[in-house]
Amino acid sequence: MSRDDLPQQPQHSQHPAFPDAFSTDPFHSVPPPGDAVPGDIDDRFVFDFQAYGDLEDGQRWSTWLSVEPLSRGPEPLPDWVVTSQGAIDTELGVLKTGKEADVHLVERADPLDPAAGVVMAAKRYRSSEHRTFHRAASYTEGRSMKRSRDERALKRKSTFGRQVAAGEWAVSEWAALVRLWNLGLPVPYPVQIDGTEILMEWITVVDEDGTVQTAPRLAQTRPSPELLAAYFEQLTDALATLVQNGLVHGDLSAYNILAAGERLVIIDLPQIVDLVGNLNGMSFLERDCANICGWFRSRGLDVDEHALFAELMAHAF
Repeated sequence: MSRDDLPQQPQHSQHPAFPDAFSTDPFHSVPPPGDAVPGDIDDRFVFDFQAYGDLEDGQRWSTWLSVEPLSRGPEPLPDWVVTSQGAIDTELGVLKTGKEADVHLVERADPLDPAAGVVMAAKRYRSSEHRTFHRAASYTEGRSMKRSRDERALKRKSTFGRQVAAGEWAVSEWAALVRLWNLGLPVPYPVQIDGTEILMEWITVVDEDGTVQTAPRLAQTRPSPELLAAYFEQLTDALATLVQNGLVHGDLSAYNILAAGERLVIIDLPQIVDLVGNLNGMSFLERDCANICGWFRSRGLDVDEHALFAELMAHAF
């Protein structure tokens, strides 16, 4: 077969036609400042730009997008959670101090949309003082660490080990909050975790004058007999759900339960334990029952910790 017998490709006698205004000059499409005509700009490339000011003392840019997705709260997000990349976190003060952590109030709001801002509770674990957490070893029994280096540091109680401990307790409480929230239990919504800081829902009540205040601890309240009975029923249901899922609060008392009007909210969950996996699980559950029933009896409600424990065991097995 000769070359003349091969299929011939179509021949183009000239280049495609371009508009008369077309120019190969690379700077031709960039008009000098002030010469651009809005009608000549593609709407797809037009957007509004608003500058943000500098941060003040006690402020930081929102860390929502700087943490990985698994470090953010469970879906669906409540409508009050602020996810704007331009949001700023502003420190409002200390809400509570404790042996292992302090709780601060932090406002997260976008300066360009301040009405959508929210105040959250920021629980920050302290590494240097964390050793004061009582009976820590009995709570962590059965837990394993991902890195052997961290586990050795914990046993030596070195400076790094105390930092690891703080992170361990923060992660433990975060995991408990997420799990219990997904189970429908009355706990604060966990917004995010970043290192040893957990941002969570601020549980509040509104005073008669309209002032928003932190919900009081159950121990600070004097509920009516009807409300007292309703509170006990709520706690019984919550404890039953916990044991049905093999969990025990481990340090439950009237001091780590908030009374938000007619509903109770359980807080302080870093020590949550496995009912069966932890050798002290049953003992912790018995103590939780005794603490709760003792407080309710002191307020005039006839309840028995042994009966409560037996009822919970029926739910557990």
